[in-house]
Amino acid sequence: MRHDRLLGLDIGGSKTHAILADAGTDDGGTSVSRYLAECSVGSANIASVGEREAAAALDDLAARLGIADPAGHGIHTVFAGAAGADTPAARERLTGLLSRRFPGARIHVDHDTRIILAAGGLTAGTVLISGTGSAAWAKAPDGREARAGGWGYLLGDEGSGYAVTRSAVRNALGEPDHGLPAGPLTARLLAETGAAEPADLLDLFYRRPERRYWAGLAGTVFALAASDAASAAIAEDAARHLAGLALTVNRRLGTLADGAPVLLAGGMLVNQPALAAKVRELLAVSGLTDVRVLDRAPAWGAVELACHLAVTPLQPPVQARA
Repeated sequence: MRHDRLLGLDIGGSKTHAILADAGTDDGGTSVSRYLAECSVGSANIASVGEREAAAALDDLAARLGIADPAGHGIHTVFAGAAGADTPAARERLTGLLSRRFPGARIHVDHDTRIILAAGGLTAGTVLISGTGSAAWAKAPDGREARAGGWGYLLGDEGSGYAVTRSAVRNALGEPDHGLPAGPLTARLLAETGAAEPADLLDLFYRRPERRYWAGLAGTVFALAASDAASAAIAEDAARHLAGLALTVNRRLGTLADGAPVLLAGGMLVNQPALAAKVRELLAVSGLTDVRVLDRAPAWGAVELACHLAVTPLQPPVQARA
């Protein structure tokens, strides 16, 4: 059996999860991999944190995994799934950072939804993500693809953890505007943030704009949704936005009636069962009944794809005609 060291990366807006594996082909030609180590570091997403901080995160993970040397420490293949890596320019910038740290390695950068599909053991279907941000991506059995959402927190990301908390802050600010006392959701937000009154949330929101911080408060909404009307409305709105993303990509591909699976991923959909249940209910109305929750880290999908890439023969360069 031939063995090659490979690196699978899940690069999100707030953190990077890396898995180092030993991979190759068995005597029958089947690609196989063996876990070696893993770590999580800060985000290496250039769009989210800038090139300097992204480079520092990659240096950190290389040091933690013991692969930080000028020769790349024998890394054969790197597959990185990155949030926002939807354009050739974005993929090229991240590929450049990786190439300088792992010289000689085969490197492939793609959007994060592709590694999630692979982590779910699927080759076709829909990936619906709700974490710090939100997006949907679908791949038809014939290879056609469609994507919706993923515009980032300034232009969209409805149904994400950040958007849910933003709605909760809006609700808190709107109550005094309408002469209403602070409701249960506002009271909980004040306690969670240390703000003395609703008006203080406005200052805090702009003074501390870190998306991960605000997305981390979204659980407050779901904890109160069963007993508080404002929280229930925000939770319902999030579910409808997310279901709408999944339906949009399936309508574009014409796969609504095919029964293709939908894979729910991201911290919100994985850790908020009530949200996942509501999304499942809304999708079923339109015929998408095979809805699953991702049960392992997306970085494993990057490992699987890196393993396949590692055993794929390189194509010879095309010779120009004289």
